Parts: sequence; C-alpha cells; structure tokens
Amino acid sequence: MKQFLFTALALVAFASSKAQNVTLNVILKPIQTLTVKEEQKTVNLEYATTADYQNGVSKTNDDHLTIYSTGGFQVKVKATEANMQLNGKTMAVSTVKLSSSAGSQALSNATYQQDLALSATETTLVSSSSGAVNKSVSVKYTGSGANAYIDNYVPNQNPSTYKATLVYTIVSA
Repeated sequence: MKQFLFTALALVAFASSKAQNVTLNVILKPIQTLTVKEEQKTVNLEYATTADYQNGVSKTNDDHLTIYSTGGFQVKVKATEANMQLNGKTMAVSTVKLSSSAGSQALSNATYQQDLALSATETTLVSSSSGAVNKSVSVKYTGSGANAYIDNYVPNQNPSTYKATLVYTIVSA
C-alpha cells in the first residue's frame, strides 16, 4: 500500500509538472514614411539678372526630406509631366537637375545622386541598404544656364512662372 501511495504521488507530481510550450511571434510589418519639410514645399528658381540666365541658378533645401524606413530603401522622384507650359510656350522639366546629399541627421550606407535630370519617369535620388529613423536628406535644385530659358519669357507676364509638380516616393530596396 505504501508503494502504491508513492507511485500515485509520483504520477500526480509528474502530471502537474509537465512542460508546456508557447509560440512567440515577433511580427515586423514594413513601415516607410517620407516627408518634405513644410516650409520647403515650394522651390523657386528665380532668374533676375543676365548672369542668372548665363550661369543658371540653384536652390539648396537643407534637410528637405525626412525618412523613416524599416530596412533598406530608395527615394525616387518624378515630375507629373515631362514639360512645363505657359501660354503656348514649353520648357522641359529635364532642364532642371537635382542633387542629393546628407542632411543634419545623415543616413547610414547611403548613395546620393548628383545632377539628376528631372523626368516624368521615376528616378532614384537616394538609396540606403540600412533602415532609417528620422534621417534627413538635403536636395539642391539647379536650373539651366547657357541662356537655355532666354525665349521662355511670356510678354505681359511679369514674372513668367513655369510650374512643375514633383512626386517623391519611398520604396523598399
């Protein structure tokens, strides 16, 4: 009887201490955000002197883009139209070039493009093989020199303003 009691207690103890497994899933969903600094959503390339028409003009927007990405990414840019038009005159967006560089919160493992001609087709402006948490990119916009725009002034429109809408996107790489 004593042996039966020890056997019964051992079975109960064994049954109550049986190991249980739990599956832990860490689920990582991709998150990518790209924002343009609010006060830089309009970029003006102003030609006001003969030197501007001859040499071109540029505008650098420091920390223009802010990026958050879970993993490597590419930032692409395109114009919604291949040409800017004003009162029957046309200027190709490809006459404007963009150059990217590290902002004040630099990206890791980044490749920055220089003198990238705008296009109606998406083109990679900056890429990184690493993720980014609120990292910044500066963008320089450069308009043509060599008097490329000399015949694009529209009489009685002072100033003659040609507009293009640019679309920045971020994609996983």
